Amino acid sequence: MKVKIEAILNDPNISTHQASSQRQLQISVNVIPQETESYLPLNLCLVLDYSGSMRSNPMARVTQANDSCIPIPESNPLEKVKEASLEIISKLNSEDRLAVVAFNHKARVIIANQSPEDIISIEREIRALKAEGGTAIDEGLKAGMQEIINGKQNRVSQIFLLTDGENEHGDNQKCLKLAELAAEYNITINTLGFGSHWNPDVLEKIADRASGTLCHIEEPEAATKEFERLFNRVQSVNLTNAHLLLKLNPEARLAEFKPLAQVSPETIELEIKENQIDQDLYLTRLGDLSKDVPKVILANLYLYRLPPGETTIAQVQLRYDDPIAGKQKLLSEKISVVAIVQENYQPAPELTVTKSILTLAKYRQTQLAEQKLEQGDRAGAATLLQTAAKTALQLGDKGAATVLQDNATKLQAGEELSDAERKKTRMVSKTVIKHLSI
Repeated sequence: MKVKIEAILNDPNISTHQASSQRQLQISVNVIPQETESYLPLNLCLVLDYSGSMRSNPMARVTQANDSCIPIPESNPLEKVKEASLEIISKLNSEDRLAVVAFNHKARVIIANQSPEDIISIEREIRALKAEGGTAIDEGLKAGMQEIINGKQNRVSQIFLLTDGENEHGDNQKCLKLAELAAEYNITINTLGFGSHWNPDVLEKIADRASGTLCHIEEPEAATKEFERLFNRVQSVNLTNAHLLLKLNPEARLAEFKPLAQVSPETIELEIKENQIDQDLYLTRLGDLSKDVPKVILANLYLYRLPPGETTIAQVQLRYDDPIAGKQKLLSEKISVVAIVQENYQPAPELTVTKSILTLAKYRQTQLAEQKLEQGDRAGAATLLQTAAKTALQLGDKGAATVLQDNATKLQAGEELSDAERKKTRMVSKTVIKHLSI
């Protein structure tokens, strides 16, 4: 496997008459498949919440037009999660590894890291789970990492962490520390929020720090579909532990505040590691790379007065592991970023970069709206959600625009946003959701 990198400025032309100029640098990373591809085994660990809240009430009530209520059967969340888990486990092969950890206020290993061939025993252990107890996410995550570490060799290591509630018996800071440790060990953590009472800040930060994906299962019946969607994505991973290396020339610097973000396939504020030897070399982790899912990163740069003509302002390179070849810290070719400095400046905007800028703006506008809402400023939150809705429309993301505008309208009418509405707001800000139910 090889990688292809493209680096494009939102406008490569610079005026000689400006002391400084701001530019957005879009960096796209794609995997180039080879003619013959070997299968890359998966090292999968399911970390599943089986606390008491995963057991639904036996009957739900629906209000009819005449205000009378009738009881209807309600889906059992834990049973749906078991079915979804068994469905993806059935797709593993003998080269893969599987572990399953269940947690409530304590964690226990149901399936120790092993080949998934003994499907009868695996199914029996998973089906025996009964919902009970409180929730300690960090306990489950810690046990999951202890198991997955045993099957890492030349495999893609992925944790699916599912919970439906707050970390009432645990420590959120421990969760984030474990996510950082996972990244160091080249383990990806994907988080799945079930229902509407989970903490989006915690699950998003866990996924972001471990280069994973945040997912939302709105209804129990959607569990299998969401598990399969995520499973198909991790099965398409070709390269792992990718790091972006950005080398800036003296004429360029990164913005001090939020200088680097991933905008596709989901939006993530990226952490930068400065090089102690070369202070102009910046490193950020991108995690796994798939041939069908390019990663797009946006860097916010400031350029100082440059002489007329073409000037190289930066170089971009990728460092990555190739598990199929058993090789680590491979380097791609270096890509130069060139600015064209003009006496008579003529704008040359790149529309593909404009789309990335709008994608990041939608996410950050929604984040600010959520902060306003936490502070009790409904009017400010509504204004920002309206702005984010307009940004979504510019992107052609009509589903997100509808969700954001509806929530803005609701706040303007003096109503509260439900937990479910706030979760949906977070999800549409972070990515484009296909087949979004409005």
